[in-house]
Amino acid sequence: MNTQTSQPTNLGSHLHTLTLKQSLQVEKAPMDTRSFLRFFFLSLCIAVALLFTWAHLPYGPPYAADLLDCSTNSAWCSSKNRLQSKPPSPTLRLRDHASDTPHHPLDPLTLLEITAVRSILSSHALFASSSSHALHSVDLQEPDKSLVLRWHHGDPLFPRKATVVARVDDMSHVLTVDLTTREVTVEDTASHTGYPTMTLEEMTAATWVPLMNADFNRTIVQRGVDLTDLACLPLSTGWYGKVEEKRRLIKVQCYSTKDTVNFYMRPIEGLTVLVDLDTKQVLEISDKGGGIPIPKAANTDYRYSAQKPNQVLKLLKPISIEQPNGRSFTVEDDHLVKWANWEFHLKPDARAGVIVSQAKVRDPNTGEFRDVMYKGFTSELFVPYMDPTDAWYFKTYMDAGEYGFGLQAMPLEPLNDCPRNAYYMDGVFAAADGTPYVRSNMVCVFESYAGDIAWRHTECPITGMQIREVRPKVTLVVRMAASVANYDYIIDWEFQTDGLIRAKVGLSGILMVKGTSYENVNQVSSPENLHGTLLSENVIGVIHDHYVTFYLDMDVDGSDNSFLKVNLQREQNSPNESPRKSYLKATKTVAKTEKDAQVKLKLYDPSEFHVINPTKRTRVGNPVGYKLVPGGTAASLLDLDDPPQKRGAFTNNQIWVTPYNRSEQWAGGLLVCQSQGEDTLAVWSDRDRPIENKDIVLWYTLGFHHIPCQEDFPIMPTVSSSFDLKPVNFFESNPILRTPPNVETDLPVCVADASA
Repeated sequence: MNTQTSQPTNLGSHLHTLTLKQSLQVEKAPMDTRSFLRFFFLSLCIAVALLFTWAHLPYGPPYAADLLDCSTNSAWCSSKNRLQSKPPSPTLRLRDHASDTPHHPLDPLTLLEITAVRSILSSHALFASSSSHALHSVDLQEPDKSLVLRWHHGDPLFPRKATVVARVDDMSHVLTVDLTTREVTVEDTASHTGYPTMTLEEMTAATWVPLMNADFNRTIVQRGVDLTDLACLPLSTGWYGKVEEKRRLIKVQCYSTKDTVNFYMRPIEGLTVLVDLDTKQVLEISDKGGGIPIPKAANTDYRYSAQKPNQVLKLLKPISIEQPNGRSFTVEDDHLVKWANWEFHLKPDARAGVIVSQAKVRDPNTGEFRDVMYKGFTSELFVPYMDPTDAWYFKTYMDAGEYGFGLQAMPLEPLNDCPRNAYYMDGVFAAADGTPYVRSNMVCVFESYAGDIAWRHTECPITGMQIREVRPKVTLVVRMAASVANYDYIIDWEFQTDGLIRAKVGLSGILMVKGTSYENVNQVSSPENLHGTLLSENVIGVIHDHYVTFYLDMDVDGSDNSFLKVNLQREQNSPNESPRKSYLKATKTVAKTEKDAQVKLKLYDPSEFHVINPTKRTRVGNPVGYKLVPGGTAASLLDLDDPPQKRGAFTNNQIWVTPYNRSEQWAGGLLVCQSQGEDTLAVWSDRDRPIENKDIVLWYTLGFHHIPCQEDFPIMPTVSSSFDLKPVNFFESNPILRTPPNVETDLPVCVADASA
């Protein structure tokens, strides 16, 4: 079988140049006399364009590991027609995955295993008799947690299985493929209203569909846009009622690329095409923006190469961290990371982006590794825009469940995304036809030192003691970045030697903007009706939210844990008790059931939130635990009955705790596209199951309200927020008390070359 037959690359922007030129020529023909010829030649030209592009695709090496590497095999490979003018980095590390074998029960499917899944399914009756089918996800079906916890290095692996979500003859299926026995089990999906994560292939195909419609082409020309300058995006539709049921839908909106690569800043405002994703038919064209001009291209190009030499800002001299004795971490068997007093399993994931598993920290007194977290990952991202008008109301994206957070990850750029001392990890995923491909440099691991302090004390001169004790803070960072069309997300998992784990989300990239006739705010009579901020002439940055929900399967010194709320309350003193009138008192409450652990954060009703092991105690009797330290606390203000909020009900609280259930991992549900909210974290939690001294999962949502400002134009400086998982009575004392300080002889002295 030809290994190049199906590639999850975005060929759309490359094909549009060829197809649209021909479309424009056809559109000039008289409409009343040449309809048939127009359709015939348009179809022929598209076929020629496809054939031409196929003939010029870069062929990979003949071995399976390089079937598809976005960084080398396609200069235009990206998500949602994102234009890429930059060639692959010359420092990109390429690796042969043809001989990869699993070493750990949680290791992701290898390239050979994905190929085997494809072979097994191709002969299965469901697929062999189908007229059309596509694989929307192919992932490792992890063994039961109890089995993984009993497994030790050197033990034989458990039978390897894959979970496959597929569409076969316009029906969704969830299948289990046993790679040893080659048996296939088909699960019932009748209870799900939603559809699987969209494939890159069908998203790209959806952007071509409007070009087959003469009314669409005519509208584009009437709006003053040359068809050869068109770039279109496939946008998930959400769910807004029965009229949208029983059809997989997507909406397509388009932009002008004339004179800029930043086409996001040149929207063809108000023009929306509703497309049937299965039949590839245009169902409706809505144009509510005929009087709105296309914003100008001036000052929108963000590339360094496009900046004028006399305007380049050289604010800093180069900086780098040198490690004369090499890295302090190792990566064994491709996925087991060991650093300082930490070890954990790490793997890329097509939906979550990156998954951290079996995180353990070494006790400084016993030398033994102790369990902290069995599994942590980004479960869902909910991004509702706050504009109720026709071309915007549906923009309420779920970036993991609809688009695949990991599928949107592009290769990290050495020296800029990650420092010189970074280690890179590739993702191996499956295309829609089951062909495996490689996403190079998808995750990086590096040590970071930013001049922070781990702990310090300098004694006051009054005591007469000359004490100055300081320890530098060096951390280990796991990073991935996803470019979900215009927005870029940076996800960091940061490990500290004091036992703290920090999860940080950075937001950057390009705003999704709205075209307008306004060029200055003095023209606006009702600014609140802009639904955003005027950023530049004819450009509005629309208000929106970002909610990033994390799945945190905490195993603090074992699987059976409890959730403890430590509430701070003001206590009043009587005049004869103390000169003080009030003080704070901590009241501890163990959550018995799920509803006890549903938390909306309140600034003036503060609490700490502990995950404790009630059966393990310190020397002085405190239960060992970890506490969640919240950050990024923006909360959803949408009506609970608003259709987007029903689907995004996992943001109704910032904190949830559920009993462990291997089927409950995706906060928005397994099948998210056009779902109605029947399979969300909120639905599971409302069952109010017991959670005291059980194997429990902690969920936390980082929230951002974003009111755009001019500094966000034409590309946004990164905004970040984070939360911490911090030891609380987990250790007997400060776990890094005995670490040494830095001394001059430990560090290299770098002197500038005289010729520099």
